Parts: sequence; C-alpha cells; structure tokens
Amino acid sequence: MIKRLVITGYKQHEIGVFDDKHPGVGYIKKALENHLIQLIEDGLEWVILSGQLGVETWAAELVIELKETYPELKYAIITPFLEQEKNWNDTKKEKYQMICAKADFQTSVTKKPYEGASQFIEKNKFIIRNSDGLLIIYDEENEGSPKFMKELALKYAERHDYHIISISADDLQMIAEEEQQNNWSE
Repeated sequence: MIKRLVITGYKQHEIGVFDDKHPGVGYIKKALENHLIQLIEDGLEWVILSGQLGVETWAAELVIELKETYPELKYAIITPFLEQEKNWNDTKKEKYQMICAKADFQTSVTKKPYEGASQFIEKNKFIIRNSDGLLIIYDEENEGSPKFMKELALKYAERHDYHIISISADDLQMIAEEEQQNNWSE
C-alpha cells in the first residue's frame, strides 16, 4: 500500500510549456488525477513534492483541488535547499509561495542556500527513503531531469518494497485524444 507518494516529472522548459494555459498542462493534471484518485481511495495519505516548476507545481495545484473532496489528503514540499525560488520571475515565485503556504508540511533537506548539484542528489535520496512510491511523468525517449529520480527509485526498489508508477508520452497522448473526443461529442 502506498501511504506516502512522491510525484515528479519534467520541468516546464524541458517539455516546451512556458504558460499554464498550454493544453498540455490539463492533460498532465488529468493523468495525475487518474492515478491519485485511485491511490487516495486505496489509502494514500501524503503527496511529497520538491516544488520544482512544471509537473510538481501542477501536481500541487491538483492536490489542493483534490483536498476539497478528500480532506484527509496532505502534501509536503521538501526542497533540496533554501530559497529555491530565488532566481525565478515574480509570477512563478507567487505561484510557488501559494503552493508552499497551503502545504501541510514544508522543509529543506540541506537547510542552506544553493551550493551545488549534490543537494539535488541528497533531496532525491531523502524523499525516496521517506516514501512508499513514486509517480513520475517521464518518457525514456525524451531524457530530462526526472531521469535521475527514476534511476534512484529503480535502484531503491531492488532492495525495498517500493512502487514506481510511470506516465509516458504515449499515456499523455491517449488522455489528450480522450479529452478531445469528449469535448467534440458534447
């Protein structure tokens, strides 16, 4: 049973989404929602995010919406370092601060500002060790930052009861086609 789930995936720029009005954002949220509702009904208690822009912020927005129906659901923002949003533009900072303000728990793994890539590695190790599963939007044919989390999770799963749920580009395409068909038939 998955009680604590990490959600991660691509950053916005890695998939060419520079605006939340992009139709792909809705398809990503729908794919996440399809899995999350089943997991919640099976006993999911916590969603763990590191607050990165892209899939993780969209997941946080979705969890905030789902909490209206499932008030027992909680989410944590666990960043690799302090002031993660320091160099982001004001719009992105505002969204991040709203997501953090609504989180049930927030901390930084290293308790220091950015010093180097090792902080990302430590964050990945920490959140995998402190969760039961990973829900990841990642496609092997389109490498990006989620690759490192997936590799670490696979390695961890070899020795522990750890669940990995992948959402691929094909899965997202199927959701896009279903949504378009539903909108067309209305």
